[in-house]
Amino acid sequence: MHRIRFEKTGRAVWMSHLDLMRLMQRAFRRAGVVLHHSQGFTPHAYVSMLLPLSVGMESVCELMEYELDGELALNAVLPEGVRVLEVYESTRKARELRRLRALLTLEYDGAVPEPAAITTLLERPELVVEKRTKRGMAETDIRPMLHAYHVEAAPGALLLTCEVSAQEPSLNPMLLAAAIERYLPEAKPDFVRCRRLEMLDEQGEVFR
Repeated sequence: MHRIRFEKTGRAVWMSHLDLMRLMQRAFRRAGVVLHHSQGFTPHAYVSMLLPLSVGMESVCELMEYELDGELALNAVLPEGVRVLEVYESTRKARELRRLRALLTLEYDGAVPEPAAITTLLERPELVVEKRTKRGMAETDIRPMLHAYHVEAAPGALLLTCEVSAQEPSLNPMLLAAAIERYLPEAKPDFVRCRRLEMLDEQGEVFR
């Protein structure tokens, strides 16, 4: 199985998962790369994203699997904001991808809260927020899915770097902002940006 590591930034963050899948398949065709397709009346290309990215989130570590060859020449046919960073072969199973490192930029129009206030909140033994599940929205304790975090101040913002569960169960890093709003409303940010930084295995090592 071949894998591509790519980034999705800038205006491309507003592209949906399905639009991104169509974009990548068109890029393969324009680059002259023939993908392996399934058989039957409605054949489809063997292309899949390991962890679909939510609309509005940036990433510099997206992983896509495909069958047959592809090279970095794909960049010549990709739009602004989507760029292939690496093409390689991998024998690791997707189920080994267990954690995600992300950066939340908490932006404030006024005074920026002290980083210690957010750190103290994240140290709580329980953080219950409304989370989407297979059965709909439900009150869920996300604290067991938060494995590491660090908060530091920046001009007009707080930078929250976190390591969260990626699969079974998964935690959208944006829910940490929801926890701040619920438990520490005086530190609620006026705007939140999220960027995926790296995909990791159970031991916290880089997954490729």
